[in-house]
Amino acid sequence: MAKKQFKAESKRLLDLMINSIYTHKEIFLREILSNASDALDKLAYLALTDDKVGMSRKDFQITIVPDKEARTLTVSDNGIGMTREELENNLGTIAKSGSRQFKEDLAGGENDKAASKVDIIGQFGVGFYSAFMVSDLVTVRTRAYGSDEAWCWESSGADGYTVTPCDKETVGTDIVMKLKADTEEENYTRYLEPHRLEELVKKYSDYIRYPIRMELEDYREKPKPADAGEDYKPEWEMVKEWQTVNSMVPIWQRQKSKVKTEDYNNFYKEKFSDWQDPLAVIHTSAEGAVQYKALLYIPAKAPYDFYTREFQKGLQLYSSGVLIMDKCADLLPDHFRFVRGVVDSPDFSLNISREVLQHTSQLRVIATNLEKKIKAELLKLLKSDREKYRAFWKEFGMQLKYGVVNDYGRHKELLQDLLLFPSSAEGEDTTLEEYQSRMKDDQPYVYYAQGEQVDQVARLPQAERILDKGYEILYFTDEVDEFIVQTLGELNGKPFKSVSDEDALPQTDEEKARTEKQAEENKPLLDFVKETLGDKIVAARISRILKSGTVCMTTDGPVSLEMEKYFNRIERNGEQIQSQRVLELNADAPAFAALKAAWDKGDKELAAKYVKVLYGQALLIANLPLEDPAEYAELVCSLMK
Repeated sequence: MAKKQFKAESKRLLDLMINSIYTHKEIFLREILSNASDALDKLAYLALTDDKVGMSRKDFQITIVPDKEARTLTVSDNGIGMTREELENNLGTIAKSGSRQFKEDLAGGENDKAASKVDIIGQFGVGFYSAFMVSDLVTVRTRAYGSDEAWCWESSGADGYTVTPCDKETVGTDIVMKLKADTEEENYTRYLEPHRLEELVKKYSDYIRYPIRMELEDYREKPKPADAGEDYKPEWEMVKEWQTVNSMVPIWQRQKSKVKTEDYNNFYKEKFSDWQDPLAVIHTSAEGAVQYKALLYIPAKAPYDFYTREFQKGLQLYSSGVLIMDKCADLLPDHFRFVRGVVDSPDFSLNISREVLQHTSQLRVIATNLEKKIKAELLKLLKSDREKYRAFWKEFGMQLKYGVVNDYGRHKELLQDLLLFPSSAEGEDTTLEEYQSRMKDDQPYVYYAQGEQVDQVARLPQAERILDKGYEILYFTDEVDEFIVQTLGELNGKPFKSVSDEDALPQTDEEKARTEKQAEENKPLLDFVKETLGDKIVAARISRILKSGTVCMTTDGPVSLEMEKYFNRIERNGEQIQSQRVLELNADAPAFAALKAAWDKGDKELAAKYVKVLYGQALLIANLPLEDPAEYAELVCSLMK
């Protein structure tokens, strides 16, 4: 029979698909198995109303047969098969979807309700041609249900195809792929290895609802001889057995009431290669404009590469049980990138490209719903099991913190309820809501103090006056914390305020007058302090925030000391960010009295030494590096003579 030609657009699409659409050649098996499942769905549907089918659901199956000698891989099903006309329509024109047409043929009549329940996962046409990514020759032998004729479709690619009569005793379809020769870039022989094929089935098609069977080698104990003695040792032999290699029913499709915690945990550990049980499980579904089922997990531990650029977020995306994307990043916002799991929706085509998928409204709806579900689960954990939430926070709290400040604070309202901070009132941590519930009626601000360790922050001299008033202080120990309060701005009308700010604690008129008088009386001395330290500070002032402490370092302007540390730790082309440092002195402290006495006596050399020591103390209190530790040590020793 003369070879028939594909239509011109089909040739172009075939070339485009093989070279562009599918970057991973191994998914050809997924496509072929999906089409086989599609054919079984059609015959299973007809069996509901046609007794002549003579088959029940348990009789349907798909088989995979590799033949290394012939270098062929055969996928067979006992589904509905195809007539000659259907072969021409479905395989002669790329992108002709037999599945879609089947469903449309049912719709509109008395079968309309039943059609809505038929779950057709294949897009028979485009996916089938993925076989040419690995094959030089593809042969399709098929016999349609209700027909005595069988037909053979054969093609070696875009140059055309033939359709000829053939012999086939049973209804269904065999797809025989003659694999390409191996090259330096690609090993096609691996698709003839039974255990490699088994891996691909489990990876992409584990949840196809019909058994996928293969003949696999396995060890079996030989029968014990009748005359075996007490010292008989069992013997094993290698045998080939037909085995079902797919599980068929995904755990996320089951009713939650019928799934045990152990089942959820085992699935997670096997699917995502984690040795620990997850911290929390979210099993959810939705129907309506967008249909989907989702099974999400919050891990107990962060992966080793979680806080690196190499980490890839994303959920596995399935279309009716068939994997179409291993890590769909658009289903998860960055602040919840630690979540693992699967989403299964019939609203996505198997053949949808990553670029098109990113712009689908269904994907955005699902992503928004999942974000709300994850937030609700974390909030539930926070309120019902604080210890478990603390374990989560230890692993992933930093991700939530960065989520608050990223995207110009776009997600701050969503995430602020989940934040935890050490506090002066609580032993370990507090939420912002809990902090607010404990605020005194006269408390003007939400106070915070920044440092590297909780114990160190708690001893900051500038925190003393705030604590003495009975006001609670949040202890910030992460670089991002100060950016968080700048992003949040306020907590239900109460602004955030650093204990180091000059106006952190409003002064009475009497206190203001006293501080102003001290500043005026000591102005020449303060000018001397500034002159002695030069560009190291922008000002020296009598402190309004110190109580019993002698000295501390604060800043003028928007850049705090902690921000300065952060910016100078990251790469900025060698440029250093410098805050406007202010040396604050307690005029009532004994050390200040010693400085003043030296100044009043005109001993500027001694006074300068005192100034440098006080500056060094302020640096140490702020956990800033001494410019010359040896010089500072010598300076202290010289004052001890």
